[in-house]
Amino acid sequence: MATLIERVPPMRWTAGLLRRLGLHGRGLVIAVPFLWLLVFFLVPFLVVGKISVSEALIARPPYAPLLEWDGWRLNIIVNIENFRYLWTDSLYINAYFFSIQVAFVSAVIALLIGYPMAYFIARSPEPRRTFLLMMVILPFWTSFLLRVYAWQGFLRSNGVINNTLISMGIIDTPIQMLQTNFAVYLGIVYTYLPFMILPLYANLVKLEESLLEASADLGGRPMATFFYVTLPLSLPGIIGGFMLVFIPAIGEFVIPELLGGPDTLMIGRVLWNEFFSNRDWPVASAVAIAMLVAVVVPIMILRSLQARLTEEK
Repeated sequence: MATLIERVPPMRWTAGLLRRLGLHGRGLVIAVPFLWLLVFFLVPFLVVGKISVSEALIARPPYAPLLEWDGWRLNIIVNIENFRYLWTDSLYINAYFFSIQVAFVSAVIALLIGYPMAYFIARSPEPRRTFLLMMVILPFWTSFLLRVYAWQGFLRSNGVINNTLISMGIIDTPIQMLQTNFAVYLGIVYTYLPFMILPLYANLVKLEESLLEASADLGGRPMATFFYVTLPLSLPGIIGGFMLVFIPAIGEFVIPELLGGPDTLMIGRVLWNEFFSNRDWPVASAVAIAMLVAVVVPIMILRSLQARLTEEK
């Protein structure tokens, strides 16, 4: 028996075991991301969900356990007041709506800037196209924090922009740009603009030139061709890029903290304050769960719309 096992190559024995477990072909391909999501998303989500229905304590950890054994029976203690508290305090409601507003407006601005750039890159000849794509990806080679810190040097009262405008005689006094909502929008659009350009480029580069030529042969002007041919066919890329900008921008913490003012209260800053300043982990976990639910619903709607558009295409 041992001799037979030793004669079987290890790779063939492993493949046979995976096949018996049903992990072969498509099942094996799906199992890898499924396992990744299980370990790094579902398990942390369950832990945060458990803390969100606990009671806050001045202890370590700062929350009460859900299960208590009194010697005779197992008691399950669930506290839903944390979620009810979110809807009774205007701080969290305003932070949620302001975060959605900032994320939506930033995604729209990124779309207006990124679409012409993606279209130009997709219609460029091959050597230039590679160079332009490299320029889009180049900011990722630098630390995210360094890029955001650099904007402080540009936007502060004695920064590059104000000094340049004063030296040119355009303004007499510095313009307050840092610690404003404008700085937050600028930082988010600058940071997430590549996430808008790349999905749009991937969609527009597959657009066949024959469709544009057919529209021109039928008397369509360039503007009409864009709105009736190019734009509808690029809707999957628009939705994909919009989601890649909108979703992370809702929970953004670093950019509002470094570029925004004290009144720039996004949900990411509220979450950080509850965890590390107030040490109220149950309320902070409830904020995280509510934010996730508020994001998942529009994601599912947009994802179904994107799949429908892709099937029609």
